[in-house]
Amino acid sequence: MPLNRRKFLGTSAASGVGVALTGAAVAPAAEAGESGRGGRRAKRYSFTVLGTTDLHGNVFNWDYFTDKEFDDKDHNDVGLAKISTLVNEVRKAKGRRNTLLIDAGDTIQGTQLSYYYAKVDPITAQHGPVHPMAQAMNAIGYDAAALGNHEFNYGIPVLRKFEEQCDFPLLGANALDAKTQKPAFPPYFMKRLRTPHGRDVKVAVLGLTNPGIAIWDKANVQGKMTFPGLEEQAAKWVPRLRSMGADVVIVSAHSGSSGTSSYGDQLPYVENAAGLVAEQVPGIDAILVGHAHTEIPEYFVENKKTGKKVVLSEPLKWGQRLTLFDFDLVWAKGRWTVEKAGAKVLNSNTAAEDRKVTRLLADEHKKVVAYVNQVIGTSTAAMSTAEGPYKDVAIIDLINLVQTETVAAALKGGAYAALPVLSQGSCFSRTAQIPAGEVTIRDAAGLYPFENTLEARLLTGAQLKDYLEFSARYYVRTPAGVPVDPAKLTNAESIPDYNYDAVRGVTYEVDIAKPAGSRIVKLAFEGKAVDPKAEFVLAVNNYRASGGGNFPHIAGAKQLWANSEEIRNTIIGWVKAKGTVDPGQFASVDWKLTRDGTPVF
Repeated sequence: MPLNRRKFLGTSAASGVGVALTGAAVAPAAEAGESGRGGRRAKRYSFTVLGTTDLHGNVFNWDYFTDKEFDDKDHNDVGLAKISTLVNEVRKAKGRRNTLLIDAGDTIQGTQLSYYYAKVDPITAQHGPVHPMAQAMNAIGYDAAALGNHEFNYGIPVLRKFEEQCDFPLLGANALDAKTQKPAFPPYFMKRLRTPHGRDVKVAVLGLTNPGIAIWDKANVQGKMTFPGLEEQAAKWVPRLRSMGADVVIVSAHSGSSGTSSYGDQLPYVENAAGLVAEQVPGIDAILVGHAHTEIPEYFVENKKTGKKVVLSEPLKWGQRLTLFDFDLVWAKGRWTVEKAGAKVLNSNTAAEDRKVTRLLADEHKKVVAYVNQVIGTSTAAMSTAEGPYKDVAIIDLINLVQTETVAAALKGGAYAALPVLSQGSCFSRTAQIPAGEVTIRDAAGLYPFENTLEARLLTGAQLKDYLEFSARYYVRTPAGVPVDPAKLTNAESIPDYNYDAVRGVTYEVDIAKPAGSRIVKLAFEGKAVDPKAEFVLAVNNYRASGGGNFPHIAGAKQLWANSEEIRNTIIGWVKAKGTVDPGQFASVDWKLTRDGTPVF
């Protein structure tokens, strides 16, 4: 394995020292520039920073849940193998030593490839394997990567082992040791680019991660790390980087640009703060944006203090895009200054997979394909999530059944054993399905693509009603008599599918003709209207229980039970134990969409 850069430099993560490297980048002589005052030619230099984000374990252009090449309605492709080809093309055009390659986080979670090497054949085992994402990113030649929130999903030991296996630093200026309040990871990376003028350009990359880690991965980080706001930490570090001689400062931020937070006021820090960082902190030239899974080729934000425009770019997700920041510098008054900065994105579906990367990880890919295709049971009928966002479908009932039975068994014999157990379920993917006949691991795992674990929380009938009303904001208000197009009915206010919850164990109607907040009608338990004071146990995933989605009451509700096993593994184990999945034994229509009492479908 190549020598780890962190070890070589002797960088102490706890000390807050960053990572500095000297590069020998010689710019083409053609970049010398135009004539300046008195006929002298102005000294100029151009370089490019390439960026990815939210790779989520994608190396190959492959969907492990469908067991075929990845495709979506926009014909996007995914994976580092395709990104590698684009990177090679840009390096050839610009000169490799005039480029840097960085990432904005969420690297080691998201596909069965990344899951396998965290849980099935873990990299933390003695003489364990090297993580496929580390192998691929090392081979491509990344210079630095910011930490994403999903880096913490498998616990800090897995993250530290991944960090050790990377030939580049994982940056997190706002990931602090809980005891010392000093950075637990290198805050920054700095590299010198050699120009034809004998004057090096010092480029600094500051890494910032998401404060929501404190909520979403509370079980893994509480008492170990804290995650203050991006604006606060950028204001601390950017002046330091400038005082250290940085000519160009780039922020790699695992934080969207919208200024919003999914967790409401549960944290005093903004979740999607990249735009605020650009606006509030002087001295930044560009921000590579992550976390939000959106495509922003080029977006300028004016800094309030200096009036300078900062360029932002977000290259979608999963390796579907590659950001290119192009910087034109001029030497004036004894220093380099950015004369012009812009950004664009390249689409990876125009590139072939780099065979160097696919050959490197061919064995790992084959192992994971074989793993996910193991047969674990049979199903008497086919089930699909295609209509799950607007209908009570059997496949979501299956998730809720497993969760209900698991929580009921855990509470058996305890103080809360007599309370009714309800369960929340979301449609995480509209393409998940259980076929009639043989059921494989990938079929079952496809129902739950996230690494969520299960909890039991105590709610009253009144709180349950509030919870459902909040969830029902997901639907576009549609008057009675107006034609309904299912494709335009959901995702009101840009609410993602995973933030719409259906609850099993009670019956109710969602009246989409009514305004949000007044849509839940006929809420009943065992045929009787739900008593606002009645108590219920809600089987709920840890993301929702910890405040993800900002649903009311749930984060503050009493925790009755929790475990560390991922829900998808619980589903896989349930199918293995049962042997046969029969929707006829559990499928029921407990909720439906109505308009003034008339069913929509």
